[in-house]
Amino acid sequence: KNLRYRAPRFNNRTKPKGWLAPSLQHRVDTVMAWVERLSKLAPVTAISQELVRFDTQKLDNPEISGVEYQQGTLLGYEVREYLLAKWGRECAYCGTGDTPLEIEHVVPRSRGGSNRVSNLTLSCHPCNQAKGSLPLADFFSRDKGLRKRLKANGLSADARLERVQRQLKQPLRDASAVNATRWALFNALKTTGLPVAVASGGRTKYNRQRLGIPKTHALDAACVGAFGRLHDWTAPTLTIKCTGRGNYQRTRLTKYGFPRGYLMRQKQVRGFQTGDIVKAVVPSGKKAGTYTGRVAVRKTGSFNIQTDQGAVQGISHKHCTVIQRGDGYGYHLTPT
Repeated sequence: KNLRYRAPRFNNRTKPKGWLAPSLQHRVDTVMAWVERLSKLAPVTAISQELVRFDTQKLDNPEISGVEYQQGTLLGYEVREYLLAKWGRECAYCGTGDTPLEIEHVVPRSRGGSNRVSNLTLSCHPCNQAKGSLPLADFFSRDKGLRKRLKANGLSADARLERVQRQLKQPLRDASAVNATRWALFNALKTTGLPVAVASGGRTKYNRQRLGIPKTHALDAACVGAFGRLHDWTAPTLTIKCTGRGNYQRTRLTKYGFPRGYLMRQKQVRGFQTGDIVKAVVPSGKKAGTYTGRVAVRKTGSFNIQTDQGAVQGISHKHCTVIQRGDGYGYHLTPT
């Protein structure tokens, strides 16, 4: 019997080799599921993986491995790439994008600031020069040039200051997740039997700049590895977003933990379930017309449909036809 007061045995708590936490294993499983799905839809002949590595110790303390590490071929590369991802490739102070960015110390070195990544940000040259040795709050409150640039970008000084302070506290969780899953994903991809090539993030950036291709998530993926030309990269990209498959919780609770409502015990109503993409053709009445979107089912058979123009409520199931069953993902075309 599994009694909660019984001491755990020493030999039943071991983890298998290559074990990952469920949140990390989910990343690997999701990629593998899409590799399998895409292989059924298109003739996939090879796989390229960007084998990114963030040195979290160097991000936290650049001097941890000594001068030899600092002056190697990857001098500052991990830090710069991490900061570009963290701050959205724009000036943290004025929000200006598409301009050369410089690494900037939030707390100046002259005031005791360190090289830790939590004290680093990216700024455009005018902001970097104007801030100088000013504390962050004084820079936002005193500098007229910064306020002018913020106004030109449609931003508020107080809101921007709050964003910078909040972003500085963001942990290295994403970098740690990439480090933990990169080899597990590589080994999983090799089980497909397809040739798997790996490349660095620097190679991806080089390919993109060599071909004059703008920076987007989808085009970065297309520029991974060794290749000569990229065809039809201006075509719209199918963006896939994880939306989930619903919730096991059937009782809605207030913020104090008391029940405030109950959901249906069954997922399907009249052959439909929440998340399905449907087409509804209403022939007459106030809501006459054609509606396409994701459906939210109701026990009464009167559904709500979320279209591109907004939500339409009270559509009878009799007028609905399933276009695609809900699979936990949302799809839409994004122009390049």
